[in-house]
Amino acid sequence: AGEHVLTPYKGRGKPESQKEANRAHARLRGPGERANAQLKAWRILRKLRCCPLRTGRIAKAVHTFTSARPHHVENSLVI
Repeated sequence: AGEHVLTPYKGRGKPESQKEANRAHARLRGPGERANAQLKAWRILRKLRCCPLRTGRIAKAVHTFTSARPHHVENSLVI
């Protein structure tokens, strides 16, 4: 994770600079949270028995796959 871990500012009545820092934090954190949720939903890592390096590569591949695929538009089926 590095030497420093950034956490959002807590509490109400924050100055605009802290609110903006929290928004930036959320933008960075969001993709990782969605990738973890997808891995949990697919249950990919539940029974995986391999080295941690390979597990990380699998997780990265799944994240790349899920973030690179186009979003489907509802009612776009052509008959």
